[in-house]
Amino acid sequence: MSDKVTKGLRITGHVQGVFFRESMRLEADRLGVTGWVCNRADGSVEATVQGSSDAIDAIVRWAHRGPGDARVVAVEVSEAVGEFARFEKRSTF
Repeated sequence: MSDKVTKGLRITGHVQGVFFRESMRLEADRLGVTGWVCNRADGSVEATVQGSSDAIDAIVRWAHRGPGDARVVAVEVSEAVGEFARFEKRSTF
């Protein structure tokens, strides 16, 4: 039995053009979280994150702040599926 948790995140606010994706990738690496993050055409950031329950709680808390220049308005968290070997920054979706 695994304690691996997979969640989808949708982050809105001033979250593009502020180094959000790369900052999230660095934080995910630090926490041992796998998955991906990308900008969306509507100005939001989307991510799928996978890891231990504690690590996912930590990355979700981080997403509510983001990097220094971000102004996060909301973080929607949903159930997600997938298997990820690492955390990657993806192109705009």
